[in-house]
Amino acid sequence: MSREYRVAVVGATGLVGKAMREILEERDFPVAELRLLASERSKDIRLPFKGEEIAVEVLDEDSFRGMDLALFSAGAEVSRRFAPVAASEGALVVDNSSAFRMEEGVPLVVPEVNPEAAFRHQGIIANPNCSTIQMVVVLKPLHDQAILKRVVVTTFQSVSGTGKAAVEELKAQTVEVLQGRKPVPAVYPHPIAFNCFPHIDVFLSNGYTKEEMKMVNETRKIMDLPNLAVTATTVRVPVLVGHSESVYAEFEMDIDAQKAREVLKEAPGVEVVDDPEKNLYPLAVEAAGKDPCFVGRIRDDLSVKNALNMWIVADNLRKGAALNAVQIAELVLGIS
Repeated sequence: MSREYRVAVVGATGLVGKAMREILEERDFPVAELRLLASERSKDIRLPFKGEEIAVEVLDEDSFRGMDLALFSAGAEVSRRFAPVAASEGALVVDNSSAFRMEEGVPLVVPEVNPEAAFRHQGIIANPNCSTIQMVVVLKPLHDQAILKRVVVTTFQSVSGTGKAAVEELKAQTVEVLQGRKPVPAVYPHPIAFNCFPHIDVFLSNGYTKEEMKMVNETRKIMDLPNLAVTATTVRVPVLVGHSESVYAEFEMDIDAQKAREVLKEAPGVEVVDDPEKNLYPLAVEAAGKDPCFVGRIRDDLSVKNALNMWIVADNLRKGAALNAVQIAELVLGIS
C-alpha cells in the first residue's frame, strides 16, 4: 500500500488555494488528512474535498504539527513568518509567494525544466511567478536544441493573478461601463474594464516593475543561465483567467519555426496550437481550467537569424501556481 500524506494548504480560501484543493483531488494525490488554513475571517468556512466538507482553521504557530506537506499561497509576508515554522515541524514546504524565490539555497522549480533542483531543498521549495513558469516550460526544450541567447517578453496578464477582489472589480466595472457610468478603481490604479495598462506590481528605480524583474531574475535562476539576456514588459488586461505572452527568443545555433514546432510537440507540459489559416492559436478563454502551456504563432523572426516569435498562454491559477506546486510535491515525494 502506497504512503498517504498529511497536507496543509495555507491561503485555502483564495483563488490559488481553491485550485490547490481541486488539483489535489483531480490528481488523486494520496492525502491522509487535509488541513485548510487561512486568516481569522475565514474561520469555520467549510470547503469540499473528496466528497467531504472540511472546516477552515485559523493559521497559527501550531498549524503544522504532524503535517508532511505544506502548500503556501497566502502572500510573502505570511510565508516569511510561517514557512520556516512548517519546515521546522518536518513538513516539505512548497511556497507560491515571492518570499524565497531568489534566496540562495532555496530551489526555484518547474518540474518540466529543472527537476533536479528540487532535491537540493532544505525544507522549502519556491514556486516561480506564474508568467515565468509558462514561458520557461516552452523555452527549455528549445534551449536544449539550440541554446538560448536572448529573450524579450511582453505579458498580457489576467486579473485573477491579483486575486478575488480584482476579479470582482473587473466584473463590476464591466457592468458600470456598459451602463454608461465611469468606474472608480479600487484594486488597480486605473479602471480595468475595457482597458489595459503596463503596470503590474510596484515600479523600481530602474524603470521596470517588480513583476518584470521577477521574470528576468527567475528565468535566469530556473534555467541556470545567470547571464541570459532577458527583458520584460508586463501588462494587465481585462481577462478573468489565463495569462498570455508574446515571446521573442534568440538562439546561438540554427533553429527555425518548423524545427521548433517538432521539438515542442514532444515537450512535456506543452501543447502546440498553431494553424493560423484555420484561426487556431492559443486563447486565454480556452486555456482556463486546463493544465498545459499552450504555444502557437511560432514563426521565424524576420529581422534576426536564429530567432523565433511565439504566443504562449496558460491558466495562471493552475500551471502558473497550484498545479506547479502540486507537481513539485509529487516529484520530491516520489508520487507518480
